[in-house]
Amino acid sequence: MAHEERLSQLQSILETGGKQTILYRSPDGSRILQLLHGGRVLGLFSASGNDNFYWTNPALNSEESARQFFDGDDWHNSGGDRTWLAPEVDFFFPKFPDLDMSTYWQPRQLDPGNYTLCEDHRGQRMVNNLQVMLSRTKKEVHLEIAKWVNPALNPLRYEPNWRDDTTLHYAGYTQHTELRFIEESTSEIAIGLWNLVQMPHGGDLHIATYSRAEPKIYMGEVSEKDLFVSDRLVRYRMRAQGEHKIGLRAASMTGRVGYVYPVGEQLALIIRNFFVNPSGEYVDVPWRATDDFGYAVQACNVNSRWGAFSELEYHVPAIGGATGSTYCEDVSQIWAFCGPPARIHQAAKLLLSSDS
Repeated sequence: MAHEERLSQLQSILETGGKQTILYRSPDGSRILQLLHGGRVLGLFSASGNDNFYWTNPALNSEESARQFFDGDDWHNSGGDRTWLAPEVDFFFPKFPDLDMSTYWQPRQLDPGNYTLCEDHRGQRMVNNLQVMLSRTKKEVHLEIAKWVNPALNPLRYEPNWRDDTTLHYAGYTQHTELRFIEESTSEIAIGLWNLVQMPHGGDLHIATYSRAEPKIYMGEVSEKDLFVSDRLVRYRMRAQGEHKIGLRAASMTGRVGYVYPVGEQLALIIRNFFVNPSGEYVDVPWRATDDFGYAVQACNVNSRWGAFSELEYHVPAIGGATGSTYCEDVSQIWAFCGPPARIHQAAKLLLSSDS
C-alpha cells in the first residue's frame, strides 16, 4: 500500500545499516517505529498517512549516508522521541562551570547508550544499563532506563462534532519510561528523566497553563515577537536561526503542550500529554542559575549544524537525594493529527487552550 512506502523505506535503511527497529501497530492503525540504537521512537505514522510526524536526520534518507552517519564520531542525533537525564549541567557540561557550547557533550553511554530488547507481560521494552559521571560532584552513578509503548486512542473520538470526522489523520501512542538506581550507594544524588520530541522546524509551540507563566531564557536571544504570553497559554514561534531554549515552572503547567506546523496545504498538530507534579523535585536548572529549581517544561529551537528541528521537552520529578526514592515510572501520551488548517486550530483550542 502507498501509505507504507516511507515507513518501509526508513525501516529498510536502518536495518540494512545494522540498526535494529521495532514496529508497533496500535489497534487504531497508528504505526510507531522504534530504533533500538538510541532507545527512541523514530517514526510516528497514522493508519492512512504516508508522512512521519517526527523530524528525522536527513542522513537517514539513504543507506550510504546513514552508514556514514552511524559510523561517525559525532552525536547520533537520529531524531524522534528520545530520553535524556537531568540536571543538564551535570550530564552534558563535563567541564562545568565552563558553559561554552564547544564543551557541550552528549554522554554516549546515555545517547545512543547500549539499549537491549527485553520482552515480558508489558511488551517489548528497550533497556539501557549505564554508568555516567556527574560534573559537579564528580561521582559516578549506575542507572537503568527502560522504555516501551502502548496504544493511545484518539482523545476526540467521543467528542461532539468530532465522532464522525474524516478530515483528520490521527496517530498516537502511550510511552512508559522507567528510571532506577542499580547501586543504591549512589542514590544520594537526585536525577530526573527528561523526555524530548524532535519535530520539523518552523512551527508554533503552544504551552497550556493554569495561570500566566513567564518563560525563562536558557540559551540564545529569543525575540519578543516570537513569544506570546496570556493567562492560559505561552506560544513560541520556532523559526529562528541558531540555537535557543526556554523553560517554564511546574506550578502553572497543565501537562499539555502542542506543536503546530505546516505540511503542504495542511497543518499537523502534535500534543504531548504528561503528568506535572509541582510537589515533586524538578532538578533541572538554568545553566547560570543552578539554585533555581522547579522547571517542568522546556522548548528548544535548533537551526544549526545539528539540523533544523523544534524540540518539545518535559521533565519528570527526580529520584534519589532527599526524595528517598530509587525508582520511578513516567507515563505520557502523544496525540498527532494532520488535516485542514481550520480543523487543526479547532482541535488545538479544544485539547490545549482557548487561546490557541
